[in-house]
Amino acid sequence: MNSQPSASLRFLGATGTVTGSRYLVEANGKRILVDCGLFQGYKQLRERNWKPFPVPPKSIDCVVLTHAHLDHSGYLPALVRNGFRGIVHCTRATGELCNLLLPDSGHLQEEEARYALHKGYSKHVNPKPLYTFEDARSALGHFEPKDFDKNVDLGPGISARFIPVGHLLGAAQIQLTVNGRTVHFSGDVGRDTDPLMRGPRPFPGADILVCESTYGNRVHPHVDAEAELGEIINRVAGRGGVIVIPAFAVGRVQGVMLQIAQLRKRGAIPYVPVYLNTPMGTDATEIYHHHHDEHHVSWEDCKAMFNLAERVRTVEESKELNRRSGPMIIISASGMLAGGRVLHHVASFGPDPKNAIVLSGFQAGGTRGAVLARGERHLRLFGQDVEIRAEVIQIEGMSGHADANELLAWMGQAAAPEMTYITHGEPDSADALRFRIDHELGWNVRVPEHLERINLARPR
Repeated sequence: MNSQPSASLRFLGATGTVTGSRYLVEANGKRILVDCGLFQGYKQLRERNWKPFPVPPKSIDCVVLTHAHLDHSGYLPALVRNGFRGIVHCTRATGELCNLLLPDSGHLQEEEARYALHKGYSKHVNPKPLYTFEDARSALGHFEPKDFDKNVDLGPGISARFIPVGHLLGAAQIQLTVNGRTVHFSGDVGRDTDPLMRGPRPFPGADILVCESTYGNRVHPHVDAEAELGEIINRVAGRGGVIVIPAFAVGRVQGVMLQIAQLRKRGAIPYVPVYLNTPMGTDATEIYHHHHDEHHVSWEDCKAMFNLAERVRTVEESKELNRRSGPMIIISASGMLAGGRVLHHVASFGPDPKNAIVLSGFQAGGTRGAVLARGERHLRLFGQDVEIRAEVIQIEGMSGHADANELLAWMGQAAAPEMTYITHGEPDSADALRFRIDHELGWNVRVPEHLERINLARPR
């Protein structure tokens, strides 16, 4: 007798970590992957990216993406290269942003592999990228963008619906209907107070809820992030320093630029040259002009944001920045110092105490950003230890993620699901949110294990 459940959900990622979002739904002979993210941070997590996918990629019928950030979409090029031939369903803005993010990710991985080989600091004789620029371009051929609030047929008895969740252009919570039962994936829940994006639509209720917990153990401080940024700029510029702002090229770059533009407009900061050293961030900013219905920035302010910074396009222009002196502001990816051009800026300007490094978002465990956020002042960069004597400031008020109180408010308007699964958070964050949901909402809730499979065909 076959004991395999007729409908199941398997947690292939985002358990015990805030990265690697991957959920496999199996029902009616179909395999549906919700999100296909990269593992980031600790080495043992990053190594999962190189292991064979838990099921053969060619056996997956389709992928449904919550949004474009790489911890949700960044493994797609490898999945396609390794045999996936299905459709990638996503919202229209998510498709446009992935068109930037995925090729850029492939390019950076190729660039880092070449640099490691040239400098000889890799443990591998011939370091290889996880995937290439061309792999990413190939993956984009599988995308079929969809509208919000429309049912998408995924197979017999299975459909999906994209529901706005704030956080990022195109970001969605996804409600799957499987044989008449609903499984709701929160995606990354945004904030009602986000300076750029509209707030999330409340959780509509479901039989099963899978909820993120990035900030499940904390509440964002009630501070004016824009005013805090202004104080930093005034202080560091006043001593002739360089302000390096590592920022996610999609989402955070635009928010930081908007706040600097507004500070400059009010005369709250002196004129300081601003350089945007992430070509992808430049192109993503243009996409914000195309989707005004998803954010609440006026055309005038959007134009000011877009025109704020001088674009740094080439590697030579990036190197030239490192030979300049302050005051100036450099905004560059990646936001957690996981790679990219910002590492060269940190290596160049980090040792000087008159400069500053401003961390503008969540720093996942095991990343260089997390090392700085917890107060350590040595970073391993390009095979060498670099002492960081620059001022380091983390502005949590810039976060695009709902905090614990906001997550409870987002879900608390709905009837209790049969079970809530807490994912996409570090262990302490996930468990803290689990405790609050249990004690404050009285819901059935727990934190799943990596690769755990649950039955969707009956109540847990």
